[in-house]
Amino acid sequence: MSDAGRMTVAMTLEQCWHRVPGGTAVAALGMARALSQDGAVGVIGVAAAHRSPPPAPWIPPVEMRHLPLPRLALYESWHRLRRPAVERATGPVDLIHATALTVPPRTVPLVVTIHDLAWLDAPQNFTRRGVGFFDRALLVTKRDADLVLCPSRATRDACIRYGFEETRLRVVPLGVDAKPATQDEIARVKRDYGLERPYVLWTGTIEPRKNLPGLLRAFEEIDAPVDLVLVGPQGWNEDLGPLVDKQGDRVKTLGFVPRTDLGPLYAGAAVFCWPSFLEGFGFPILEAMAQGTPVVTSRGTSTEEIAADAGILVDPGDPRSIAEGIERVLSDEGEARELAQRGRSRAAGYSWERTGELLESAYREVIG
Repeated sequence: MSDAGRMTVAMTLEQCWHRVPGGTAVAALGMARALSQDGAVGVIGVAAAHRSPPPAPWIPPVEMRHLPLPRLALYESWHRLRRPAVERATGPVDLIHATALTVPPRTVPLVVTIHDLAWLDAPQNFTRRGVGFFDRALLVTKRDADLVLCPSRATRDACIRYGFEETRLRVVPLGVDAKPATQDEIARVKRDYGLERPYVLWTGTIEPRKNLPGLLRAFEEIDAPVDLVLVGPQGWNEDLGPLVDKQGDRVKTLGFVPRTDLGPLYAGAAVFCWPSFLEGFGFPILEAMAQGTPVVTSRGTSTEEIAADAGILVDPGDPRSIAEGIERVLSDEGEARELAQRGRSRAAGYSWERTGELLESAYREVIG
């Protein structure tokens, strides 16, 4: 660390090149941006060998350095052989921050972000190879990490259940970027995507723990003249075709949409419903609340912690409970307005500036 107290941090950003970058990439980019705005921390991004940058929404906001191995080879080498060192690409650094469970060797103090431990609670939702990969990553993290950062108390508690010492865990909530959508923007996305009726919105990567079958079964029970709109890329192990086809044109699957359209889509929804079985944080909940959209989400995971009294909490394993939560918002304009007001206030408390402050504090604690 320099005499002026400025530290240099190597931050893993490989997930920006994943086929479906997902929430871990959103988190990593948000952390990198938050730190790059503070002159006390210099961030150098680390990734595998690539011929081109990632797609525009996922381009890192910091200088990138690349190790001379493709992704899968790098991941295997890091976890099994504990090489190559990130300094081979970055030069000297004061600290390494693994922003997900791909963990470089500990050549200097090491901080690891664990978003969730979903594969331990529900291994059936992952491939055998995936479970093996995460198991090795967890062993490496337990052995080598100086601090483990968790985006929620729910993830911290899961880490304790699975053997981490509480003294090594720090809760570092993430932030939300949400410029309020204008009425013109809302009208545009409704027109562009053919959304002629009021709609219930869901966003995310389509995968088993998101509980889309439960949401679709719940929607079958709703008689109100509304549509269900699903936004997000196809992930893995989930075929929703029969459940979607069963409801005809009441269910609209938009797939991936540009980030510039997400805010207006949230803002235009009558309800945002996110009944996941397990989450480490919950970006979509915050994004919806920031736009003043009432939220229905799961109790018993981090989504309960994020929404608190600004959302309606349901049992994700019971389609009737999900349906009742949606119907409650649709049928009570007064409660919908109250939830919108609470949601905006709740989302305002999750800033990337605060995330950056907590990250810097954790880094300085480790460096000493």
